[in-house]
Amino acid sequence: MVRAAVLPAVGAPLEITEIDLPDPGPGQVRVRLAAAGVCHSDLSLSDGTMRVPVPAVLGHEGAGTVVSVGEDVAHVSPGDAVVLNWAPACGSCHACGLGEVWLCANALNGAAEVYARTADGTDLHPGLNVAAFAEETVVKASCVLPLPEGIPLTDAALLGCAVLTGYGAVHHSARVSPGETVAVFGVGGVGLATLQAARIAGASRIVAVDVSPEKEELARAAGATDYLLASDTTAREIRALTGRQGVDAAVECVGRATTIRTAWDSTRRGGRTTVVGIGGKDQQVTFNALEIFHWGRTLSGCVYGDCDPARDLPLLAEHVRAGRLDLASLVTEHITLEGIPAAFDTMLAGKGGRALVVF
Repeated sequence: MVRAAVLPAVGAPLEITEIDLPDPGPGQVRVRLAAAGVCHSDLSLSDGTMRVPVPAVLGHEGAGTVVSVGEDVAHVSPGDAVVLNWAPACGSCHACGLGEVWLCANALNGAAEVYARTADGTDLHPGLNVAAFAEETVVKASCVLPLPEGIPLTDAALLGCAVLTGYGAVHHSARVSPGETVAVFGVGGVGLATLQAARIAGASRIVAVDVSPEKEELARAAGATDYLLASDTTAREIRALTGRQGVDAAVECVGRATTIRTAWDSTRRGGRTTVVGIGGKDQQVTFNALEIFHWGRTLSGCVYGDCDPARDLPLLAEHVRAGRLDLASLVTEHITLEGIPAAFDTMLAGKGGRALVVF
C-alpha cells in the first residue's frame, strides 16, 4: 500500500488515501517517486475542463527511482533514476509515421485502464497515464525515460512537462532565432520555462506578461527583459517596446480567449503566435478574414512543446549541466501530497510558479 492523492469524481476534492499497487506485469515498471510537479493540466482534469476516467490518481510531471520491472523491460533496471513521460508515442499511428510523436493518437490510451485499487477494492485509473501524485506508481515501460547524469532527481520532475513544453514552444513551434523578440503570456511553471528557453535561444528582447505584480522578480530571473501587467493596453505596450512593430514570436501559456487574442495582436506582421495554454471549449477566439490576410501572421497550437521526449531530454540535460537552464528556479513552493489542493487554489488566483510535491 502507498499513499496517493485520489480524485474520486470530477469536481470533487482530492482524497489523500492508501492505494494498492500491483507488481509490474510484462512491459511495466514500478517507480518510487522523488517529486511531482503540480501542473495547471492537473487542475483542468480535476474540474472537468479536460476529461479523465475517474476515480483517478492525477499527476503527470514526475521523476523517481525504478523499484522493479516486469518481463520484456530492458532499457531501465531497479535503482535507475527516471523521468516519467505522460504521453508515450505508439510508433504506429499516422502522426507517429509523420514523425509528429507529440500528436500520437494513442498516447493517452493508458489513462482508461485500471492500474491500481483503493483499500476497499475500487478500481483506479492513472490520470494522464502515470499517476505521479503518489509515493509509487506502476506504468508502461514507454512511460519512463532514463534520467541523464548530472541532474538532481527532485528537480528532474520538471523535465516531464513544464520544461519540455516551454523549451519546445520556443525552439520547435515558434522557432525563435537569435536576435528576435519574444513575448510570453502567463508566468506560471510553463511560462517561466518558456522565458528561460527564449533566453537560451538568444532572443534580444523578452517581454513577460502576467496579471500578478508579484511575479516580476521570477520573470526577470528567468530571462525577461521587460515585465508588463496584463491590461487592455498590453498589445499597444508591446508594440511600443518593439519599434511599433510587435514581437517576432508570442507564446501564450494561459489558455484564455482574451489572452490568445492579445498575444496575436502583439505579434508583428508575418510573426508567429503559439498557443500552449489549455482552455475550455467555451473560450472562443474570433478573427476577421481581412486581418488574417493583412497581418500574415501564423497562429499555431502547441502540444507538449512539439517535443519528442527521447530526443529532447538529453538536450535539456546538457543545458542544465552547462548552467543555461535552472530547474530549481522554476519551483516556488515545496509541498506534500496534502498541499496539492492549496496549490490548485494558488494557480486559480494567478500566483506562484511551480509547486513541487516532494516525497
